[in-house]
Amino acid sequence: MADREPATRHAAGPTSDEVEQYLRDHPEFLADHPDLIHHLLPPEAQRGEGVVDMQRFMLQRVRGDLNKLQTQQNEILANSRSNLTSQGRIHAAILRMLEARTLEELIEIITTDTAAHLDVDAAALSFEALDRLPPGGNRSSLKIFARGAIDKMMGSGKDIVLSPDVTADPAIFGGAATLIRSQALLRLQLKRDAPLGLLAFGSRTVGKFHPGQGTELLSFLAKAVELNIRGWLDRG
Repeated sequence: MADREPATRHAAGPTSDEVEQYLRDHPEFLADHPDLIHHLLPPEAQRGEGVVDMQRFMLQRVRGDLNKLQTQQNEILANSRSNLTSQGRIHAAILRMLEARTLEELIEIITTDTAAHLDVDAAALSFEALDRLPPGGNRSSLKIFARGAIDKMMGSGKDIVLSPDVTADPAIFGGAATLIRSQALLRLQLKRDAPLGLLAFGSRTVGKFHPGQGTELLSFLAKAVELNIRGWLDRG
């Protein structure tokens, strides 16, 4: 029976005396494990009968503030990682556009490869009131709208519209519209007097695009598309 006592004591965990002695022997323990402080309760101060010890309440408040700060820090880190990922995808999409050897290939890249780079389900390119399609353009890869249609879709003066939950317009996405639940609409202005254009991205995931998102990278992508198309049109 005596041989079993150590095992029984070990299974039950160390005694309070053993914990106290361990901490005395290892004064650096809490410094090496600061997260344990959040789980410890301070002794109540004896201030006399009827006197409330506010120290414990103050400590609880500090712990709550620390938890909030930790949550905010985690959110900032997650957003930073997400932004870096998005930035890499945008850059990859733009580099792919620069590989185009014709305007037809550029339009194809914008409406197919870009969707894959951005991890969305559809990408669509449209322009208002063109007298004719650009060389190599076709109705499946390039849509034509009546003048003023883009302002009606996006709102006058808005360059980017992010919608978390929509019923997509087949005029924009064609047959893929039935899949789309979230979309990003980007206004394109090739030249001051040129017809407006629309670059649209759609995802089947609700909330993929939402008004709280930063739009700097999407604005950068829209500008890159404008410059690439303008360059090919200027070549004649």
